[in-house]
Amino acid sequence: MKILRAILFAAGALLLIDAAIIAFMINPTIGLLLQFVVSIGMILYAAFLKKIPKKLHIAMGALCLIPLIFMLSLGIYGNVSHTDHKEDAVIVLGAGVNGESVTRILAHRLNTAADYWSENPDAYIVVTGGLGNRATITEAEAMTRFLAGKGVSRDRILLEDQSTSTYENLVFAKAILDERFPDGFRAVLITNDFHIYRAVRTARQAGISAGHIGAYTDWYMWPVNYLREMLAVVNYWAFAKPG
Repeated sequence: MKILRAILFAAGALLLIDAAIIAFMINPTIGLLLQFVVSIGMILYAAFLKKIPKKLHIAMGALCLIPLIFMLSLGIYGNVSHTDHKEDAVIVLGAGVNGESVTRILAHRLNTAADYWSENPDAYIVVTGGLGNRATITEAEAMTRFLAGKGVSRDRILLEDQSTSTYENLVFAKAILDERFPDGFRAVLITNDFHIYRAVRTARQAGISAGHIGAYTDWYMWPVNYLREMLAVVNYWAFAKPG
């Protein structure tokens, strides 16, 4: 019991510290709120561990397995790439920009796109995203500058700079590619691993059947992003509402 209490307290404290640090790095999200709630809940559970009935311990343990398996499934799906590096275009979904600089989560998507392009330099890269809360330029423009700095030819980068959601990213990107490829195109979708499952299904709603490559997510960003994404997927299943 003492070991379990120590583990719960340590895990809760680490999650709480992680959430506090991330709060200074990103805009407030439901995932960040959930991480605070989960971390505080774990600390309180550890504090009152001896007073909780055994049956409730068992029920809580079983209940906790559901989100853990859920998040693990999202991670596995997102880390299995589906591409032959012969696609006509790469669609990179936008994420946060601070001022004129891409965030780390977006940088990972762009690094993945640059690596893909190095193997298939004939492909176009569609960068997506309008003006965010902390940005002074559009996500698409910041992404273009980042890719150009990685050696990607600017004439192979197509900007979609009006969207405000994943669904709009994809709808507007499709319109650009339909104009470029009137006879149809093959595309590969790039976003972070936790986001791949929902992004692929949202792409289908937007009329795009695409392969996918999951970009790396920093370990300290796993809780906030996977907690948020889990809720987003449940919402998608319940209402078939694209994000």
